[in-house]
Amino acid sequence: MITPVADLPLWVVLIVSALLLLGSGLTLLGAIGFLRLSSFYDRIHAPTLGTSWGVGAIMLASILYFSIVGSRAVLHEILIGIFVTLTTPVTLILLARAALHRDRTEGDPTVPNDDHPPEQVS
Repeated sequence: MITPVADLPLWVVLIVSALLLLGSGLTLLGAIGFLRLSSFYDRIHAPTLGTSWGVGAIMLASILYFSIVGSRAVLHEILIGIFVTLTTPVTLILLARAALHRDRTEGDPTVPNDDHPPEQVS
């Protein structure tokens, strides 16, 4: 039996709304950071906020809403969260390494070299 949306308890509506606002606010914050930060290396970190915590809050809101409306546990959104959480850092690392390689090849003096001496242990 599917529960009509108008018959949802107030606590469900408040929690789902708060989670959606939190998730969309974090995603917006990541997008603004992406636009405002100056260099590629600064900009690469801002969207990860939206894809990790923002997607997590929206995912929790979706799980709660559709579990209450459908009168059964809806957990397939967790797979989306797991895939986003696993792929975001990997993508970040690959993009950063590609940019470092490009900048080192072009001889950019602002990028540190990879041939730094090992630290001395005393």
